[in-house]
Amino acid sequence: MISWFQALMPKEERFFDLFEGHAAAIVAGARALRLLLNGDERALEYCAEIKRFENEADDITRDVLLAVRRTFITPFDRGDIRDLITVMDDTIDEMHQTAKATLLYEVRNFEAPMIRMGDIIIQAAELTQTAIPLLRSLHQNAAKLNTFSEEILRIEDEADDLHDEGLKALFLAHRHSDPMAFLVGAEIYGHLEKVVDGFEDVANRVTGIVIESV
Repeated sequence: MISWFQALMPKEERFFDLFEGHAAAIVAGARALRLLLNGDERALEYCAEIKRFENEADDITRDVLLAVRRTFITPFDRGDIRDLITVMDDTIDEMHQTAKATLLYEVRNFEAPMIRMGDIIIQAAELTQTAIPLLRSLHQNAAKLNTFSEEILRIEDEADDLHDEGLKALFLAHRHSDPMAFLVGAEIYGHLEKVVDGFEDVANRVTGIVIESV
């Protein structure tokens, strides 16, 4: 009886607008991060942009969490809404951590695998931005959402390989001459990997919502 009653009640659609706004901030942050990895003289500007988009995403996350508490009927499970916006926010938070590390250690030149990981981050962010609006019609878009998750997992595997190859090359290049350069490079690689891992978490959460709702 309760589920029948809930099905007739109007659902708060603003959640979808907020998710889509957050996804747009993620894409903007990813593009600024990729520009940062070019290693030009505008590094401070790109870091500031990443921070600005991260703040924007944080504001949206707070709006979502507040709306969850205040809304009677949500489009899908409240826990899923909280989990999805949280893992989305983790991706741009980690972009900001990457930028902070580059500033802290005054890194201005980046290895080729790092740059390629930046390309993958943009790809994952854009895939996420395309997928999030599909949540408005879960039943109709279940297959497309599953394809999104599969594609994220595929490029996450590529990023893992780049991380491992880059770390190995960094070690071989600096193990005898400059251990600090290895440690700094390893930290940058670690942050980039966590960004991509964050998109895998988003894909897994989306898959969970599809399974529970369809």
